[in-house]
Amino acid sequence: MSEKIEELRQVRLQKLVKLKKAGIDPFPVSSNRTHTIAEAIAMFGKQEIVSSKQITLAGRIRSIRTHGKLTFGNLEDHSGTIQFLLRADVLGEQFKLFSELFDMGDFIQVTGNLALSKTGEKTLETTHFSLLTKSLRPIPQNYFGLKDLEVKLRQRYLDLVANPETRELFRKKAIFWKSIRDFLESNGFIEVEMNVLEQIPGGAEAEPFITHHNALNRDFYLRISLELPLKKLLVGGFEKVFEIGRIFRNEGISTEHLQDYMQMEFYWAYADYEQLMDLTQDLYQQVVKNVTGGLKTTYDGKEIDWGAKWPKVKYFNVFKDKTGLDLNVVSDDELRKYAKTENIKVEKNFGRGRVVDLIFKKKVRPSLVQPTFLVNPPVEIEPLAKKDPKNPKEVQRMQIMAGGTELGKGFSELNDPIDQRERFEDQMKLRDAGDKEAQMLDEDFVEALEYGMPPAAGFGLSERLFSVIMDKSIRETVFFPPMKEE
Repeated sequence: MSEKIEELRQVRLQKLVKLKKAGIDPFPVSSNRTHTIAEAIAMFGKQEIVSSKQITLAGRIRSIRTHGKLTFGNLEDHSGTIQFLLRADVLGEQFKLFSELFDMGDFIQVTGNLALSKTGEKTLETTHFSLLTKSLRPIPQNYFGLKDLEVKLRQRYLDLVANPETRELFRKKAIFWKSIRDFLESNGFIEVEMNVLEQIPGGAEAEPFITHHNALNRDFYLRISLELPLKKLLVGGFEKVFEIGRIFRNEGISTEHLQDYMQMEFYWAYADYEQLMDLTQDLYQQVVKNVTGGLKTTYDGKEIDWGAKWPKVKYFNVFKDKTGLDLNVVSDDELRKYAKTENIKVEKNFGRGRVVDLIFKKKVRPSLVQPTFLVNPPVEIEPLAKKDPKNPKEVQRMQIMAGGTELGKGFSELNDPIDQRERFEDQMKLRDAGDKEAQMLDEDFVEALEYGMPPAAGFGLSERLFSVIMDKSIRETVFFPPMKEE
């Protein structure tokens, strides 16, 4: 196949030379387009000849069909596709030039009058055309040569050209983020932007990327979360803030994980995790409806109904139900023994929280298909959340679960600087023992808490939610995901 493409490329290169010899610039600076194709189509009425006024359209040639002294083609821009017609008796030598030197995939502009063809198809009868960009490689038609997912992801631009459904997917992704932004702003939140480079990465358990700052001659981390800087804004007097931004986690590739992706987090002073549950259900339902047009979606062959009232499920209860282990009394050794019997890999340096989380992901999470609030996990797995006053073994955290995965997390924020320091120190012990994903002690954040942060709730979601809504792997929902070398 590659040899065939190279042969076609050489033919087009020869046409490029001929175009230049004919005095035609194959890559001119600008276009004289007057209408989009959608605007042109909207001009059609019931008359056979729509308008005597000429218009100019521009786009990519998607097909060419020559019948003697007539050539029909389809022209495509971002708004749609329309047929254009070239007549030899109207264009003279230009008709021959088009036939010999123009190809599918070229960008052109065509000027003429709108009319209905004999078969009733909306058509631009061309009186003049010009080249905008000469395509030197053939565009795959109907996924020919693009059936392999890896190839499609490596050459996403071809996927976008060949498949309008892919373009529509990313239009919906724009609606996804706009819906989140509009919802938060309508509820009084202010959008802010924080630094990507951090001295101490915090807010999540993940291995960071490291980069070097030449001017300061020191290493920085790419942020793994948006959390800690945003909470400092609550210390400073803001009460409702959010950010939609990129975060970076140096971890494994899967259908649910990327290393470089978009995340949204908001922080809400004087609220708690109970109020989060009311707000986030409204948020998710509005987003799903805006993106899909309804409140039912399908993921991995299972229907998800976002419209019903979401139940609250206690972490300790569902964990015991699915594993038989009572987290109130089970020992660390018993947890490790259970993990081994279930073929769950646990490293020696993992703390209790990490072991519990690994068991949960393998044995419990897949069963949570319908939207559910999973609440009050063990304190060991969430070092930034407040303990529940009724049971200090639990924290006031909620996770939104659906489709057998986590699609958002929030909690009543820990604002006790002494408790926060102790939890950071416990995390540092895990790091010292070899756990690269354990959180670091952030002295600046603890100091900020010592000035006083109001009681608050925080919440975050990533673009994993969009991938589940669209029933795609997360790599398919980003334009250019990181790929292994060929």
